[in-house]
Amino acid sequence: MRQTKTQRRQRIQRRYKATVYGTAEQPRMSVFRSNKEIYVQIINDQTGETLVSASSRDKGLEGQSSNKVEQAGLVGKLIAEKAIKAGIDIIRFDRGGYLYHGRVKSLADGAREGGLKF
Repeated sequence: MRQTKTQRRQRIQRRYKATVYGTAEQPRMSVFRSNKEIYVQIINDQTGETLVSASSRDKGLEGQSSNKVEQAGLVGKLIAEKAIKAGIDIIRFDRGGYLYHGRVKSLADGAREGGLKF
């Protein structure tokens, strides 16, 4: 029996989470991609708290870009700006089971441009 896309992503996500773990020194940057929007959180897994979050629905980003890939790049820059204000500069990237291309890659590149290291 074939797996659905969601089942495949969840299987990859479980395997990925076994190796990527956020600490206070290097929190995890988790990505969720829906059909319309993209969301990102920086999480300390030791305490289970979200330190910083951003999404394409945030005020100031709505209507700024023409397509979703550009929008993801802007979200990456926004999360980097918020993270640096919070004193976070090194993170571990959790792509959430999504392939590293398109919107996920654009978000990561935007975060790197913003000053995050991973």
